[in-house]
Amino acid sequence: MTEAERQNGYTLIELVLVIIILGILAGIAYRTMGNTIDVGRIEETRAEMEQLACAIAGNPGLVSNGTRIDFGYLGDVGALPPSWNALIVNPGGYATWRGPYIRDESSGGGAYEFSLDAWGKPYTSPNGAAFSSTGGPETISRVLANSIDDLLRNPVIVTVTDADGTPPGAAYRDSVELILTYPNGAGGLATIVRHPSANGLARIDSIPVGLHRLQVFCRPGNDTIRRKIAINPGQTLNVDIRHFGNLW
Repeated sequence: MTEAERQNGYTLIELVLVIIILGILAGIAYRTMGNTIDVGRIEETRAEMEQLACAIAGNPGLVSNGTRIDFGYLGDVGALPPSWNALIVNPGGYATWRGPYIRDESSGGGAYEFSLDAWGKPYTSPNGAAFSSTGGPETISRVLANSIDDLLRNPVIVTVTDADGTPPGAAYRDSVELILTYPNGAGGLATIVRHPSANGLARIDSIPVGLHRLQVFCRPGNDTIRRKIAINPGQTLNVDIRHFGNLW
């Protein structure tokens, strides 16, 4: 090819090479853009799943006077939500339901926006120890606890003594009454009554996480102690109750 011919334009081979290079660059740019979009959606989904976890089981970082005070739907109702809708709408006229537990930005119709991941696919059921997003390139899971038992069936051990640390003994144990009140999982409240053993110990099992009311009555002195106790997932709560007088 002469210099004059070269100045008049590109050869066919040169044009083909340019097209190939442009195609390669476009492919790389497309994949890079796709990866960037996926990363953004993954982060958006993870952030929303944290909000959902707090709506279901509360925010452990909300503390007052050293006691956790937020347990979400689970702490109010005593059960896991049967569906995502239950975080927005009372699932059955529950008296203990204090929602909505999460903000809904849906425009109307279809599923609630908060129940869909960033790819528009519904999260798996909230009625378990974990839930997941399956819309992206890989499954993203948010664990609430090691098991459902850790959320719904926790033990409480109460130790009752008088002012100088003396337990009630066999003579007075029946005059001491422990009453624990907590949501029953069906919109109402359940009450468990226990008398301590002679050494002042009483164990109460199968209590859901939450901030519950414990009352201890001592009939010899008409002494009553009322306390809010925080049940955390998968933990045995030990509560020491010391009455004000030397009762025994």
